[in-house]
Parts: sequence; structure tokens; C-alpha cells
Amino acid sequence: MSQSFIKGIILQRFFEVLKDINELIMFKHSVFSLPFIFISMIVASSSINGSVWFGWGLLILGLLAAISARNFAMAFNRYADRDIDKHNPRTAARPSVDGRIGEKNLLLFIAINAFVFIFVAFMINSLAFWLSFPILFILASYSIFKRFSSYAHLVLGVSLGLAPIAGVVAVSESITLWSVMLALGVMFWVAGFDLLYSLQDIEFDKKEGLFSIPSVYGKDATFFISRLFHALTILFWLFFVIIAELGVWAYMALFVSAVTLYMEHRIVLKDFTKIDRAFFTLNGYLGIIFFIFILIDRF
Repeated sequence: MSQSFIKGIILQRFFEVLKDINELIMFKHSVFSLPFIFISMIVASSSINGSVWFGWGLLILGLLAAISARNFAMAFNRYADRDIDKHNPRTAARPSVDGRIGEKNLLLFIAINAFVFIFVAFMINSLAFWLSFPILFILASYSIFKRFSSYAHLVLGVSLGLAPIAGVVAVSESITLWSVMLALGVMFWVAGFDLLYSLQDIEFDKKEGLFSIPSVYGKDATFFISRLFHALTILFWLFFVIIAELGVWAYMALFVSAVTLYMEHRIVLKDFTKIDRAFFTLNGYLGIIFFIFILIDRF
């Protein structure tokens, strides 16, 4: 067997593992939290330093913290949900269920990312370090909550809502009122679209006794609560813009966000089969556009 052939096999296996990990953690969904981390960082930097640029060091550390935290949260969720996912046709082919990523490797992946997150937080500043422990606890809570409480959607929202808090802590080693408003908006934004996404599993959740809002209160109540959450999203983001003393581009970001969320609800109401489009495409664009408008405003 030639050396080049062996190298080819090793390389092929390496890319297969990367593919399985990407499928496990759904890396593309990072688009939901990353923009809001950097929104918080540029607003804090602009306020403190008079410039949106906070330095290469914080950029790299911020990315590492965000990626490791999300890897931890997704892997922990997949580990905790193995017994549920194997019975759901939508999730039965996940790497954590079909054996592509074994239990020991999954636990190792969770532990490594927890360590990386804590270490990076330590490198950022002391407040970030001490907050890293409760943050990991909150990130892991979602997987447990849905087994006994329909508030799990809000717990997921809190998990992503920590992103702007982490951003301002990284830059200023403090938690500002405007960052809390931004975080609350993110919390209700995520909880609102998670409600729509969970409509796909309404019958499965009823059968398995899981406490999602759709399975407990039904479709109509889910649509109403989701609309309410997204109205609160725009309200809290308005508070963020006012308290942070942002300009006209920030108000344009609010307008675009409101229109995007309205479109999301229209899509899902018309056709349930387009939930994925509403969930990923529109919400992904919302975060990126919000970031771009705030960046322009601070320039």
C-alpha cells in the first residue's frame, strides 16, 4: 500500500469528521448570535474609544469565545437529546444518534469547548472569566428545561441573548443598560422564531410528553405568543437605540427588522413547509443587516 494512498485515506477521514462535526453543531446557525456580539462590541468601543475598531486581539478572542460557547451548547444539546432524537424522523439521522460521533467523543468535544471558552474568557478580562461559568450553565439548561417546562423557548432565547452582554463585557469589562436592552430583544427574537420552528414537532412533542408551547397550548396560541415576542423584540431594540444614543441608520435597522419579522410570520402562516426558509434565511439576514446598519451608524 503506497504512502500517498494512506495519506489520501487519512485526509478523506479527516474531512468526513469535519463534516460530521459541522452537521452536529450546525455551524451556519452561528449567524444568529455573532452579529449581536459584534454590534455590542462596536457600540461599546465607539462610546469608550471614539472608534468602532476594538483591536485584533479582542476580535480573535471574541470569535474564539463565541465559537467555543456555541459548540459547547449545541454538543451538550445533542448529547442530552439522544434518547429523544432517535425517535424523531427529523432528527434520527444526526451524527449523535446514528453512531457517527460516539458518546465518548461527544463528551470529549463538550469538555474541550468548555475549557476553551473559560480559558479565552480569562484571557479577555476578569469579569468575563467569572461570568463564563454561569454562562455555560445557562447554555446547557435549554436541553433540560424542555423536559419539564414550556419556558424552554425563553431559555434558548436567553442563551443567545447573552451574546451582546458578552460583547460589551469584552470591551468595557462592564454591563451597560443599552446592552441589556439589546440582549432582551435578542432573547424575544430567538424565542419567537423558535416557537415557529417547533411547530414542525408539535405531534412528536405531544407523543413524547415534551413541554413545548405548541404541544401544550396549540398552534393558534403559538402564533400569538410568537407575534407578541417579536413585538417585544422591536420594542427592546428601540430602547437599545435610544439609550445608546444611536442615529438614523439604527432606526432604519429597526424598520428593516420589523418588516423581516412580519414577512417571517406571513410565510409560516401561509405554508408550514417553508418554516426552514423563515427560520434560517430571514432570521440570518436580519442579524447581518442589523449589524451592517449599526456599523454604518457608528462610522
